[in-house]
Amino acid sequence: MQSLEVRIMKTKWKNASSLDLNGENQQDANGLCDMITVLKGRRPGSMWAHSMTVQDYQDLIDRGWRRSGKYVYKPVMNQTCCPQYTIRCRPLQFQPSKSHKKVLKKMLKFLAQGEVPKGSCEDEPMDSTMDDAVAGDFALINKLDIQCDLKTLSDDVKESLESEGKNSKKEEPQELLQSQDFVGEKLGSGEPSHSVKVHTVPKPGKGADLSKPPCRKAKEIRKERKRLKLMQQNPAGELEGFQAQGHPSSLFPPKAKSNQPKSLEDLIFESLPENASHKLEVRLVPVSFEDPEFKSSFSQSFSLYVKYQVAIHQDPPDECGKTEFTRFLCSSPLEAETPPNGPDCGYGSFHQQYWLDGKIIAVGVIDILPNCVSSVYLYYDPDYSFLSLGVYSALREIAFTRQLHEKTSQLSYYYMGFYIHSCPKMKYKGQYRPSDLLCPETYVWVPIEQCLPSLENSKYCRFNQDPEAVDEDRSTEPDRLQVFHKRAIMPYGVYKKQQKDPSEEAAVLQYASLVGQKCSERMLLFRN
Repeated sequence: MQSLEVRIMKTKWKNASSLDLNGENQQDANGLCDMITVLKGRRPGSMWAHSMTVQDYQDLIDRGWRRSGKYVYKPVMNQTCCPQYTIRCRPLQFQPSKSHKKVLKKMLKFLAQGEVPKGSCEDEPMDSTMDDAVAGDFALINKLDIQCDLKTLSDDVKESLESEGKNSKKEEPQELLQSQDFVGEKLGSGEPSHSVKVHTVPKPGKGADLSKPPCRKAKEIRKERKRLKLMQQNPAGELEGFQAQGHPSSLFPPKAKSNQPKSLEDLIFESLPENASHKLEVRLVPVSFEDPEFKSSFSQSFSLYVKYQVAIHQDPPDECGKTEFTRFLCSSPLEAETPPNGPDCGYGSFHQQYWLDGKIIAVGVIDILPNCVSSVYLYYDPDYSFLSLGVYSALREIAFTRQLHEKTSQLSYYYMGFYIHSCPKMKYKGQYRPSDLLCPETYVWVPIEQCLPSLENSKYCRFNQDPEAVDEDRSTEPDRLQVFHKRAIMPYGVYKKQQKDPSEEAAVLQYASLVGQKCSERMLLFRN
C-alpha cells in the first residue's frame, strides 16, 4: 500500500461549509499566496494533498484550484464577496509593454553601472501601476486598429496606382505619401476615411512639379507594376517570388533592424560590459531537502523570507518561523517527474533563486506542470525594492516558460494565480497581455478583454457567452470516484453502501463536482 500512496494522490476532504482555519490548518492558511484576509471571509472547498501527480494538479488548476504548500483550495465564486478568477498569460504572444521595458532597462543599468534610481519603490510582488499599464494597452490596441486601417487604405492606393499605370500615367511617390498622411489625419479626427489625392504646386524655382508624372524609365515602371501584382497575389511571399524570377534583391532593401522591436529575451539578456558593477545569476533549484543546492541555500533563503514578510506584509517575526516557511513554500504535494518528452529540469515544484553578487535577493516559487509554469509566490529583499523585483521576476518567468516551450511544445502558458477585479492590489496581473480568465461555470478560457466589461458591472460573471455550454468534465458518474477507506481502495458506489451518515454523501458529491470526473477517478479521496 505504501507504493500506491506514492503514485496516487490521497486527500483529506473538508466540506466547504465547515472549513477549519484553526490549529494546523490556520498555520498553512496564513501563507496562502493570494490574500488570506479574503480567504478567511469565504467558504472554499479545501483539502490536504499528501501526494499528487503534476497532471492531477494541472487539471485542478484548470478548474480554479490553487495550492499553498500541501493545502489545496478552491473559492466558491458565487458566494464570496471578492470572486477570484484564475488568470493565465500567453507567453508565446507576449510583448513587453513600455512599463515592462522600463523595469528591464532599470535592472540592466544597475548591473552595468550600479545606477540606483531615485524615488522608486515597489509595494507588492509583481506590482506596478496597473491603471496606467492597462490604459496603455488599450491605447496600443486602438493604435493597431488605426494602423490596420491605414494598411488597407495603402493597399487601395497601390491598386489605384497600378490601374492608372495602364493609362501611361503615374502618380509621384511623394503624392502617395501626402495622400496617406491626409488619410491619417482624417482617421484621427473621426471623419470617414477614404483615399484622397493632394496636389501641391511648388513655388517657382523650387522643387519638382507634383502635378506632373516623374521622369522614369519604362523598364522601371514595368517592374513596379509586376511587384504590385505579386504583392496582391501573395502578400507574404512577395519578395521571394519576385527575386526568384531573376530580379535583383537591391530593389527590395531590407528593413532596418532598428524598426524591429526587441524581444523579451533581448531585453533581459542584453550583454553587459566586462567591468559591470554587479553580477546577477538565476538558479532553478528543486524543492527538496535531498537536493544539495536547495539544502545548502535553505538558511539564507529562510532569512530572506522573514525579512520580506516583516517589512512588506508587517508579519510579527514570531509568526515567520522555519516551520511556517517550510509548510508554506518548501512543502509540495507534487511528485517530481522527468519524462523523456518533458523539459530538461523535469516537472514539479522549484525555487527560482536570484543571486546578486553571491547573495540571494529574491526567490520565485513556481510549479512546472505539463502545460504551464505556475507562479506560487515571490519574496525578495526589501533593500532592493527600487529594482521592481516583482515585475522583473514575472518577466523572467514568462521568458523561462518560452524557453521550456522550445523543448516541450505543450508547455506554453504562464499561470499567475488569481485575478480579483474588485481589488486594486490584485488587478496588476491583468497588465501581462495577452491573458485569459477562467470561466467559473464552464471552465473554458476567455480573453481578458472580453471579460473586463462584464466585471465592471458585476463582481461575479460567467464569461462563456454560450448559454448552452456546460462543464465538459462535470461529475456525471460519482459512483466511479475512488475512495481510500480502512486501508482499502474502492469505488464510491461500494463505499456509500457502508455509510449511514447522510451528510457524508453530500460532502463526497461536492468534492466530485469541484475536482471533475477525470480527477475523481484518478485521485484517492481519504475517508476515515
